[in-house]
Amino acid sequence: MWYDHPAREWKEGLPIGNGHLAAMVLGQMPVERLALNHEWLWRAKHRLRDTPPKYQALAKIRKLFFQGKVYEAASLANKELGGLGGISGKPNRVDSYQPAGDLRIETPAARITAYRRSLNLASAVARVTYVARNAHYARECIAHATHPVIAIHLTTSRAGTLTFTASLARCDDPDCTLTPQTGTNTIELLGAFPEGSRFAISARIHTHGGRIKPDRRAAALRVEKANEALIVLAIGVAHDGEDPLAQARRQIDAAPADWKTLLRSHTLAFRAWYNRVALNLGQGPAKPTDQRLADLRAGHADNDLMALYFNFGRYLLISGSRPGGLPLNLQGKWNENIKPPWECDLHHDINLQMNYWPAEVCQLGDLGGPLFDHIERFVPHARVMARNLYHCRGVFFPIQTDPWGRATPESRGWDVWTGAAAWLAQHLWWRYEFGGDRAFLRNRAYPFFRDVAAFYESYLARDPQGRLVPVPSQSPENYFQGGTRPVSLCIAATMDLELIYDVLTHAIQASRILGMDAPKRKAWQKILRALPALQVGRHGQLQEWLEDYEESEPGHRHISHLFALFPGDQITPEIAPELYQAARVSLLRRLACDGGHTGWSRAWTVCCMARFRDGELAYQHLRHLITDFATETLLDLHPPRIFQIDGNLGGAAGVAEMLLQSHQGILRLLPSLPRHWPEGSVKGLCARGGFVVDITWKNSRPRSAQMVSRQGGVCRIAPAKWALPRITRGATRLTPRHRPDGQIEIATRPGDVLDLAWT
Repeated sequence: MWYDHPAREWKEGLPIGNGHLAAMVLGQMPVERLALNHEWLWRAKHRLRDTPPKYQALAKIRKLFFQGKVYEAASLANKELGGLGGISGKPNRVDSYQPAGDLRIETPAARITAYRRSLNLASAVARVTYVARNAHYARECIAHATHPVIAIHLTTSRAGTLTFTASLARCDDPDCTLTPQTGTNTIELLGAFPEGSRFAISARIHTHGGRIKPDRRAAALRVEKANEALIVLAIGVAHDGEDPLAQARRQIDAAPADWKTLLRSHTLAFRAWYNRVALNLGQGPAKPTDQRLADLRAGHADNDLMALYFNFGRYLLISGSRPGGLPLNLQGKWNENIKPPWECDLHHDINLQMNYWPAEVCQLGDLGGPLFDHIERFVPHARVMARNLYHCRGVFFPIQTDPWGRATPESRGWDVWTGAAAWLAQHLWWRYEFGGDRAFLRNRAYPFFRDVAAFYESYLARDPQGRLVPVPSQSPENYFQGGTRPVSLCIAATMDLELIYDVLTHAIQASRILGMDAPKRKAWQKILRALPALQVGRHGQLQEWLEDYEESEPGHRHISHLFALFPGDQITPEIAPELYQAARVSLLRRLACDGGHTGWSRAWTVCCMARFRDGELAYQHLRHLITDFATETLLDLHPPRIFQIDGNLGGAAGVAEMLLQSHQGILRLLPSLPRHWPEGSVKGLCARGGFVVDITWKNSRPRSAQMVSRQGGVCRIAPAKWALPRITRGATRLTPRHRPDGQIEIATRPGDVLDLAWT
């Protein structure tokens, strides 16, 4: 990604990060600004918030629902079970993610030529280069892949001409007390919030040649006439009495103090993640990225820009989610506002999950640890909230939250929803499906499945027809005519039924694999048999609610009832053809009414179109995602131009889904290949069952593929419109088993490499 001008605003900057630290590099002149973040720098006003028992009204709420008094029941549910914020007019208690501050590098004013700003996705290095006063200058920035530091390397082509002033600052914030301090070669900024949380930024400068002059009045360091300089920066955060400045200084002390060593170790570690997957859709034009984006908006083809968007999504996941840290929030780890949109929080009704959709298929499942840690951090209090809110066993997870592990409902009108835990459980199952780690299944995934299942065992109620239904229930954030607003509560919204099916079927499979809890399996199967069936409505659509309510906003951004299509796999043309067609009707109706009008919603549309095996529509919506919902640096946008990272990651997942699918135990190669990508290759995509897949295609047909079996087991490949391939393992030609449904099966051993070739 490269540009011939500085960023005009923060969201047009170039993001760097190592999961723990993040910075947006703006490349501005003559004052460069690096906007800094630390993943644990959240306001902690409500770190110990709680909600007292409120379940006493549940019986009355359910009685009203079953009497058909939907509006009265929902209004009472919002009043008795909802949080303090939202339509109540009171603020909620979700704490907000905070900026740490800015590193500013001011250079002498001069006429600038040959300016270039770039981000190398493979090495995670942001660069700014330019010519001034007959010298070539460069700034290189990294968030080190293994050391918790940010490093900035400044150079000049003419010895003794590097002069700049470095300082630390933070935006005006009446709630934050700032204390700057300056040493011989250090600048530091200490911040404190009234609730006791503190943070510290420490930056240390090393130079070759020249001299460093502290300016203690301005809390700055001036470097004069140097040959090169290195700034190493760290951030410490403390919520429990630790010393954040001591943290930051220790981190700098532990990092190498020379650029070559830092850069070498950083690029080796980052490339180890990034190079697991490679996508080639052809060569793009040699133009700045913003000009290429403008050309795409004008109707010109640029397949390589789509590949760049896919790669940028992978880059953001690697840069924002690392073992031992926090999961990606609404803006990943990048935020400049003290009052960010939606608190820059952790949303459990699509956004957090979408952030991790590309993880497994792009061989980055080992970066999903922060999501699993997040789930486990919440379990103790989620058990308390299940009891206090619904008098249930198991766990209740809120629709929106922060990192403190408090499962309280906070947004009245939105937060009476019980499906979040089941949706999060899906990612634990994926980790097992792709990785095959039985210890993970036994110790981390299955205990959570049991907790979620225990909630539904005690939450589901018998309706007048004798069915087991979740009530109150909702289709997240949507509403129907005659229902409450902004969200309508009801009996058995389709998505809740799909989520219950998803988590219980995975719990049943896991218990069989582990040889545990046979009696529970029978109980879960009994629940599944008692759930209402999914319904086809009057328009031929998959009903969003158990009743065929009239939609108040037919183009609503959420397509929650399509969960069973994607990211779930309950609806496929092979096992549920009528529902599959109805789901397609639902999505097309949404889009006809201007649905998909946010970045993340359009990304979800790409994924669904890929599951419909419609490459042309998947391509169209991917193109819209990029042209309608991206800044010039390809950061995803939510109206009105709010950076929200989920669309980037959902878009990456959509591209992967177009090229490889593996749900229901079946591998599908190029299931949604658009005619606009007539030739290309992809390497390293991961399929369920532990298969790593490379594919090369030409003239819109596969030419060759390679599958590496990491776990062994049967590789089942779906029939395609192309002839069957020639399959070899080394020098041995293999004869696959042909199934009646047209699929072929090949038995594999761990480490087997299968080569497929089409003539």
